[in-house]
Amino acid sequence: MSELVTGDAVVLGLRPAKLPSRALALAIDLIVVGTVFGLVATGLAIAAGSLDDAALAAVSVATFLLVPVGGPIAVETLSHGRSLGKMACGLRVVRDDGGPIRFRHALVRGAMGVVEILMTLGVVASIASLVSARGRRLGDVFAGTLVVRERMPAGRAAAVPPPPPWLVGRFAELDLSAVPDELWLAVRQYLTRMHQLDAAVGRAMSERLGGEVAARTGVPAPAGVPAAAYLAAVVHERQVRDARRAWQAAQAEAIRGSAGAGPVGAAGGAPAYGAPVPGALAHGPHAVGGVTHPAAGAGAGAGDSGSGRPPATGFVPPA
Repeated sequence: MSELVTGDAVVLGLRPAKLPSRALALAIDLIVVGTVFGLVATGLAIAAGSLDDAALAAVSVATFLLVPVGGPIAVETLSHGRSLGKMACGLRVVRDDGGPIRFRHALVRGAMGVVEILMTLGVVASIASLVSARGRRLGDVFAGTLVVRERMPAGRAAAVPPPPPWLVGRFAELDLSAVPDELWLAVRQYLTRMHQLDAAVGRAMSERLGGEVAARTGVPAPAGVPAAAYLAAVVHERQVRDARRAWQAAQAEAIRGSAGAGPVGAAGGAPAYGAPVPGALAHGPHAVGGVTHPAAGAGAGAGDSGSGRPPATGFVPPA
């Protein structure tokens, strides 16, 4: 487990990515970048056939800087640390304090990647990752970043404490669509570790996170409600909505599956209510499984006509 600590003294529950997963993600990225670079280089070679050697060399250098170097930098900047290979392997590049990376972090990582990955065929990056306790290569060290695993086993996730009972359902009408995933993650990490924090630090962080959530939702914490209880109630409301959506989706899928199987009473299904009973059930007007029950028909009619006999139920008492 990572020992990252934010400025608010909150230990982040992140697992640094190890060399095998990083190597697999890098291989996927190199295949994608190599394919794009080959296509772009071929197109430029065809289009620039009339250029002289100096111009062709300048175009080649510009293509190399824009595709194999600039492409990964742009992708990591726009996706906040998730290239195609990292998405496939469940990895992400974050800052040392656990926050999302910016352009300068991606630029330093990309510039160092040219040396330790492209020029040395990944040898320097592999050695640095093996030596580092957190699996960082030189680009991560100079940029102040870390590659972490986003996908965690469900059994290892810490449970969020429930809100006070008198707050359950209080925020049922709250609009949570504007709250970003990064803020949800920060709130969850705080709630699962708030008992490990110093009282003053925990109170300050709960107020800060509560203010951010209130700014996104437009509904502040009620008067007299602690910020930690407010955050727990909002997270509980989101979990309830997620569970409700999952249940509704499962119900809709079950209804579509039953509708695709044909109407009730069709072949392979149960007989419809009021439909004639096929096969062995139709040997007689009151036959079940080929055995006739004499009390079923006439008894029913006699009972209905007021003869005093109870209506037949089709049940034969044991002899």
